[in-house]
This record gives sequence, C-alpha cells and structure tokens, in this order.
Amino acid sequence: MTKIGIFGGGQLAKMTAQAASVLNIETLIFANEANEPALKVTPHHLIGAWDDEDLLKQFAESVDVVTLESEFVPVDILQKVESYGTPVYASSETVEQVRDKLVQKRRMQQAGIDGPRFKKVMVGSDVLEASTEFGFPLMMKTRTLGYDGYGNQLIRRAHDIEPALQKFEGRELMVEEMVNFVRELAVIVARSADGSVRAYPVVETIQKNNVCHIVRCPAAIEEDVARLANDMAIQAVEAIDGVGVFGVEMFEVADGQVLFNEIAPRPHNSGHYTIEGTITSQFENHVRAILGLPLGDVAQIAPATAMINILGEREGEPNPDALNDVLRVGGTHVHLYGKDQVRPGRKMGHITVLGYNTDGAEKVARLALSKLNL
Repeated sequence: MTKIGIFGGGQLAKMTAQAASVLNIETLIFANEANEPALKVTPHHLIGAWDDEDLLKQFAESVDVVTLESEFVPVDILQKVESYGTPVYASSETVEQVRDKLVQKRRMQQAGIDGPRFKKVMVGSDVLEASTEFGFPLMMKTRTLGYDGYGNQLIRRAHDIEPALQKFEGRELMVEEMVNFVRELAVIVARSADGSVRAYPVVETIQKNNVCHIVRCPAAIEEDVARLANDMAIQAVEAIDGVGVFGVEMFEVADGQVLFNEIAPRPHNSGHYTIEGTITSQFENHVRAILGLPLGDVAQIAPATAMINILGEREGEPNPDALNDVLRVGGTHVHLYGKDQVRPGRKMGHITVLGYNTDGAEKVARLALSKLNL
C-alpha cells in the first residue's frame, strides 16, 4: 500500500491524513510530541526529534514520499531524507526559497512578481534608512519562524524602532512598506511534478489580531482582479518549482492591481473551506499532486462559502460538551482539531457554511461560532 510520510502532527497533517485515507493511502506521522492532533487519526507514527538520524532514516525508508505541514522543518533535514532516495514535496530546494522571507521576496522579485518594497535590516539606522525610502509606517518581520503575526511588529514612527529590535533580539530581520490595500486575497494552487496545475477560486481573508479569522469564497472582486490574482499565484508556485499544494497570499490595491504578500509551501488555512466547498479539497489535491496522481476538480459546490476559524479565548482544557449547541445550527460543518489545550488566539478548529452568497453563509457561520462553548 502507498504510504505518505508527514513531518509534523498538527491539524494540517491531520486533515491531510484524513484525505489520504479516503483514497486508501496510509500516512506515517513524524511528530515531536505524542499529543499532537494527527496522531488521533492514524496508527502509524514516530515520536522524537527530526534530527535523530536513526528515526529520520527509519521514517524515510518506511514511506514512498515525504511531505511537510510546516516550512519550519529545517532544510538540512529535508536534504537528508532526499539523500536516502525518498522524494520530498515541497522539496528542500523549494523550501529553501521560501523559508526565509527575505529570500522568498527576492525570488519573487526576480520572477517579475510585484510586491511591497522591502529591505534587510540589522540595526536601527537600517530601519531609519528604510523609512526614508518607504515612509512610515513600516512592518518589521522576522525572516524565519514567524507565523500568524507572531514574527511581525508595526513601526509607526522612529520611536518604535528600538523596542521592536529588542523584541526580536538575535533574530534576522527585514522591513516592508505598509500597503494601503482594499482587501487581502488568497489562492490555493495545486501543482504536480509534470507541471499540471489547478488554482482554486480567489478568496478574501479577514484577519483578527494578525491571525486568519474569516475566509469568503469567492472574493467580491472584479473578474480582471481575480484573473490577476489567479495568474500571480500560479506564477509564484512555478517560480519556486513547487510540487504539492501552496497557499499564496496577496493584496488587492486601490487601482485594481494585485501585490504578492507571502507563499506557504503546504496546505493553507485560507483553503480549509475546500473540504466541503469544492469538489476536491486542498488536502486531497495535495495527496494527488505529491503522488503524481491526476489533480481533482477545484470548482465550487455552492455559489458561495464562508469559513471562520475557531480561535481560543482562554487558557485551559477544551470543554468536552462544546458541540452540544453548535450542532443545532443547520447547514454548518464543524471541525475541531483535537488540541488538548486552549490558548488565546490559538487555532482550535474551523466552521464552514455553504450558501447562495457569502454574506448569508458568513452570518450562519458567525451564529454557529457564538454557540460553540469551547
């Protein structure tokens, strides 16, 4: 039986394993801890450090292909798996081009993909120089290991520079000009090694405290803007020779143009709506792409879909009776990831609603969320 190895045991690995199971494809999870969500849906797992050479070799030799749920897997670990003869998607070369956001931005710039202006910074004078060129405010970012806004700091004025540098002391940094955008957009792209590609509908994403909160599909944009976003997303994936599913985030700006923001070499939060909202989910197409199987249809099932993230609002264990009221709300699809601790802002699950328009679907999703006593 075909078996996929997955670095990481979080919700993305869990949903990938579930999609693989439908196709009678096994998964082997290589997780760092024994309480991660993906371990609840597959009996095959390894627990330990990714740099444990014995475990790593066992992992690589036990599967047909390896994938990852996070770009935080060190490139040298991916290279070691490849040296054992096991293909990795996204490949070490692809991940190396996107793991460092400065390298990622430069790669997209080389490919002719427009984005906000950016600059490498090391000391306060570098940030001041960037402010002279770009103006205030600026967004300071850690180049690696930043997600859900945890590696970002807004610089409104010169007085904010030193506290931001102290916050990120010891980290490699960059700054970007702030974009006066109309809305934030995202496109999920599935691409196979032979170059076959499928781009999902362009969605609008709404952030809450720098974390994706709501996804509206399709985005309420003009056809020309949708075409620009679709083309840019495919071009971004092709620029890094990506294989698998990728999440591409962009900005729509006032003149109807689109600017590149970031790319993730894996299934993406903005694509969770595809589980119920499209004919083939992003997770199934990821499985298909990395195994060289024909890619599935990405058309919407209903005219509109809304997805809302379930974000933690307290500290503690989840409420075992959380589902009692939310499941009374008709038309909702509730996903709980199975994390054993709630934390403020932590992604604990998501709710998807299909409808005739995004406003109506979102109202139902918000109602369902209000009934969830997590």
